[in-house]
Amino acid sequence: MVLNRSAIGERQRDYWVLFATILAPSMVFMVSTALSVALPAIQRDLHADGTEIIWIVNAYLLLQAAFIFISGSLGDHYGRRRVYIIGIVIFSLASFVCGTTQSTSVLILARAAQGMGSGMMITCSLAIVAAYFAHHRRSWSISVWSAFTMLASGTGPILGGWLTEIGQWRLIFLINLALGAFAIIVLLRYVPESYDDEAPQELDISGTLLSTLALLLAGFFFIEGPRRGFDDNIVMLSGVLAVFILPFFIWIEGHSDHPMLPLNLFRSRTFAGANTLTLLLYGATNSALFFLPLGLIQVQGYSESAVGLAMLPMTGLMVGVSFLMSRVVDRFGPRLPLICGPLVIGYALLLFSLLEVSHGQDTYVQTLLPAMCMFGAGMGITLAPLTTAVMASVDEHYAGMASGFNNTVSRSAQILAIAIIGSLVIFVFQNALLGAPAVAALPDEARAYIAAEAAMLAEATLPEGLEPEQYTELREVIRQSFFSSIRIVMLISAGLSFVAGALAIRLIESELPLE
Repeated sequence: MVLNRSAIGERQRDYWVLFATILAPSMVFMVSTALSVALPAIQRDLHADGTEIIWIVNAYLLLQAAFIFISGSLGDHYGRRRVYIIGIVIFSLASFVCGTTQSTSVLILARAAQGMGSGMMITCSLAIVAAYFAHHRRSWSISVWSAFTMLASGTGPILGGWLTEIGQWRLIFLINLALGAFAIIVLLRYVPESYDDEAPQELDISGTLLSTLALLLAGFFFIEGPRRGFDDNIVMLSGVLAVFILPFFIWIEGHSDHPMLPLNLFRSRTFAGANTLTLLLYGATNSALFFLPLGLIQVQGYSESAVGLAMLPMTGLMVGVSFLMSRVVDRFGPRLPLICGPLVIGYALLLFSLLEVSHGQDTYVQTLLPAMCMFGAGMGITLAPLTTAVMASVDEHYAGMASGFNNTVSRSAQILAIAIIGSLVIFVFQNALLGAPAVAALPDEARAYIAAEAAMLAEATLPEGLEPEQYTELREVIRQSFFSSIRIVMLISAGLSFVAGALAIRLIESELPLE
């Protein structure tokens, strides 16, 4: 048998292109999931309250969502590889600041800069994949991209847990300097530049500014509302402006000669439906994954590394099942997995809601493991078909816009869900804590101290001078109050997942033009 050397060379280039487009987004996903385990340590070291912890996550997501949206157009105009590399540079430099700062405020600002870079990286990496691989290999390439980025997400908690436990959570950020440099070398050597020759010459600056402003205002409203009060003038104004900007943005996009989001894309039922499912599912899953590690570490007594290992079965199933989904989608279309996957996720979230405060590390196999496995399987069933449905429902020259919009929807879902549900968690926790009989029985001065500390959530400290029995009882009240609020998160997230599965029946077409 004679081997075709040019064919072998092309196949090797295919793998290098996939490697380059997977490596940098993997940095993004790994940091995000590692941070979820490291947040309690960051909160302690930087003395951050509950609202600041939410900002550390949401400042990143807000800028990421904004730059995911515009990066699709930037890549189509100026080159997807070029914008991808710029994103890696920004992300790496911001990671250095995150890993060296001693200030919560500086960390939040650096996380916002990380969001800018990550938005450019995620959009352009997937757009490069969609543009480079032919239609008959697009489903396979997207499945590989999804599986390996999910694998990176899954290793994040393990790496983050280990580094945090040895007191080196800052290395979660600093490791990106080496990975970013390697990714740039591979990109320059193996990945060809790609453009959209049919893209309009002008960028939709007004649409970009309005969409970004709406997200910032909505995020500010829901995050700062619990701390400042929803009757605060600035909070109220931000909410009102966010509501009014959205229809204005839609009007501009409908009348622009060069919209960043052509509204005719929504004529595809699957494109509209897949993005609706993205909004619901990413809101549900990321809210759960934001609060679950906090509950396991701060309430159930898991160590940081134990949380990372506890999530390993979820990652393994998510990656393994995701690899199988390309064949399922090719044979049956994305509709069936997008019905079944969210239902499995929803049931797993119900199992999470049944956890008790007493279910610590020693009961992991009986209590947490079944829910983790089911959650991972559901995610594996869902995510690759969801991405494939979005990308295959539009023409190839809309690849950058479709990728950018879908990723913006997913990040917007995270922002709004964590902000809204996070504010609910703070509200429920404060009311449960201050309404507990053990707190009500304290002197006025001690109650006032606990009320002020309630913003720290499970890291709240207790006033001095308590009897040992009082101290033990009040610590238990804090644990129970926090875990009760997390249970509400799981129930809301389960409901969102069930709604997504039901909507897939009507909104997702059985067949897509994958070939």
